[in-house]
Amino acid sequence: MPAHPLPAAGPDGTPEDTGRAAARTRVIRQAASVSVATGVYGVSFGALAVAAGLDLAQTMALSLLMFTGGSQFAFIGVVGAGGSPVAAVATAGLLGSRNALYGAAMAALLRHRGPRRWAAAHLTIDESTAVAVAQEDPVMARAGFWWTGLGVFSLWNLFTVVGALVGDALGDPARWGLDAAAAAAFLGLLWPRLGGRTAQLVAACAVVVALALTPVAPAGVPVLAAAVVAVLVGWRDPTPRLGRPAPGSVTQGDAP
Repeated sequence: MPAHPLPAAGPDGTPEDTGRAAARTRVIRQAASVSVATGVYGVSFGALAVAAGLDLAQTMALSLLMFTGGSQFAFIGVVGAGGSPVAAVATAGLLGSRNALYGAAMAALLRHRGPRRWAAAHLTIDESTAVAVAQEDPVMARAGFWWTGLGVFSLWNLFTVVGALVGDALGDPARWGLDAAAAAAFLGLLWPRLGGRTAQLVAACAVVVALALTPVAPAGVPVLAAAVVAVLVGWRDPTPRLGRPAPGSVTQGDAP
């Protein structure tokens, strides 16, 4: 029997309209889980920043303006160890430079101009990029980027304040499993993407490179070196992976 095409999308609950709603719900759930897992760990940053000698206003400013967790932890780590401000900025900048790689991919996907482009640049972090690239449909990828970026930004800053104010009472965040929550959320996003042999090879090589360099390289270098693995593979296989619609996916419209 010949296959018949699905009806066109419409406001009355046609299959395509229902599929769009289901896809958007799935993306929002992903964004929410990653935002909560990452944002709650801001308690740790707030507590450690105050312990390193920063006051509440300085701690809040780092989360609002720097807004890249690894770089923030690197900054207060150097300051807490008695390092100079120049060394702290240099270390944080090195670790944060990976966001430039994310920015190249996200700029092509989002295609924003003006103030919205500036906002997107500020929200381009590990989490928003991970949720975006986990989507096959570019419309859902854009939705995932914004939902995750805004979610992490809001919760990270909220819990930074909580950590700065009551960090001593909470104790070590690792005791509550917060140190593993963000990693678990990333693994949940990454695992479905490792179905192909190339993806598995890239992941394995990146892990080996990062583990080999961690004991000997400055903070941030292992992450950047691991990213180079994907860049090298991309040169050999330039076929775009991001924004390629899945069969039957909806590609019209824009993200919120």
